[in-house]
Amino acid sequence: MGIISIVKANNLLWLGRYTERTYTTLRLFNQYYDQMIDFDPAAYQKYCEQLGIPDIYGDKNTFSRNYIFDAADPNSMVSNLTRAHDNAIVIRDTISSETLSYLEMALNILKEGYKEHAPLLEMQKVLDYLMAFWGCMDDYVDDEESRNVIKVGRYQERLDLYFRFSMPYDKKLKEYSKLGNRLNKSHLQYKRESMLHLLDIIEADSDEQIARFDAISCINHLLEEGF
Repeated sequence: MGIISIVKANNLLWLGRYTERTYTTLRLFNQYYDQMIDFDPAAYQKYCEQLGIPDIYGDKNTFSRNYIFDAADPNSMVSNLTRAHDNAIVIRDTISSETLSYLEMALNILKEGYKEHAPLLEMQKVLDYLMAFWGCMDDYVDDEESRNVIKVGRYQERLDLYFRFSMPYDKKLKEYSKLGNRLNKSHLQYKRESMLHLLDIIEADSDEQIARFDAISCINHLLEEGF
């Protein structure tokens, strides 16, 4: 592995992935929520399909609350942010209490949001706290290696989601470049042939399902065994 132990690197990486998963899916959720309200009550089904999670909700209202707030749903936002928090607690000495506090404030909103009359307004606070988390991490995490590993996880997750939701070519290429930059700065062992193949897929700019699945597989099997 290099400078950081495999166990610690795993915590750092998944802190980045789960935090980014919550942030990006919340932003995408807001777009689909508008569709559900304006003209397509079943738009949430497409969201679930693209994200690769089962539709256990039944209708847009149940989805809108349970997908965000239900801790018993392993795919919910509160479940994903709880996993991020669990990884952060283990490495709080590395990321600092200040950085951890923003994650905790975002998680508290998700845990209490179901009580609010206008929970979607609270979601903007979650986005703000997660952005503050990333900014605080750059200021308070002194160990550059740790920051690089967290951001490998961040960009790995973002690129995965961008393929799932068929984001434009330029957005995927931008995140690919960020991921490559952080991989090269870290001591993580990764499959360079997978990165090259992923670039080929991006350059082909195909929206076919098989290309998306191929890209997602590359992303999620990019790191050597142990991650």
